[in-house]
Amino acid sequence: MALRLLSAGHRVWLYNRSPERLKPLELAGATVCPTPRALAETVEAIIFMVTNGEAVRSILNDMGLHSREAAPGGNPPSPLGTCAIIQMGTIAPVESQAISQSVAEAGGTYLEAPVLGSIPEAKNGKLIIMVGADDEAYQRWQPLLACLGSTIYHVGPIGSAATLKLAMSQLIGSLTAAFAQSLGLVQAAGIDVETFMAVVRQSALYAPTFDKKLHRMQTRQFADPNFPTKHLLKDMGLFVAAAEAAGLSPLPAESVRQLVDQAVEAGFADDDYAALFNIVSPLPNSD
Repeated sequence: MALRLLSAGHRVWLYNRSPERLKPLELAGATVCPTPRALAETVEAIIFMVTNGEAVRSILNDMGLHSREAAPGGNPPSPLGTCAIIQMGTIAPVESQAISQSVAEAGGTYLEAPVLGSIPEAKNGKLIIMVGADDEAYQRWQPLLACLGSTIYHVGPIGSAATLKLAMSQLIGSLTAAFAQSLGLVQAAGIDVETFMAVVRQSALYAPTFDKKLHRMQTRQFADPNFPTKHLLKDMGLFVAAAEAAGLSPLPAESVRQLVDQAVEAGFADDDYAALFNIVSPLPNSD
């Protein structure tokens, strides 16, 4: 994403809690900031792509979110009063709304802009971006987001895009689990997998993710993930909580969440979430 912004002519400053990961981007022309506050004092907009809502809040606090005016103890006013915070990770709608309120109290602007897509889409600027923000903020920052995504939807106010992203994440988990189980039954019955896939591809049931995960499941090779299992577990948990808060039954999403949890417990936390196949279709004589 940073490379996309650089290639579009933007000047880019970076902060990462693991600074060694920024060396390639520094060589590409970005400037590394030593602290979150140094970053916030330099830029017009800050794009967050971090693990969860707790990480967003922690970094915002390090940027000086606490106060709009200088505190009695002599701390300088928050630099966020001149920044737009564009939060692009997957967090709970209620977390996003609470962070938005805190940013507003510091005088800043907040947008939620979670994405669909993984490493290839990020590299090619083909992410699908869902935005929750007021109209003015959306219009102001839509050109920046267009550097990162080919399709941008202004979903509604803060919380709406976070909710839509969870709805999509639930589909990711549930489709993958369902495909893994069908593939496992086909293999157990000795049916040719290509025949199975030919039928699926010709049907209304087909989803492109099936072909994307087929080779990994057939070979049981889950390293070098586009999206690790531990992040899907977090997303499925957020969906279940949001569904319950909305008065919906958590099933079947909770069942899928439990499968993903089993995959994490089995050692696949940092592997591709296609590792669900090893849970629903374990190798013979495996524990």
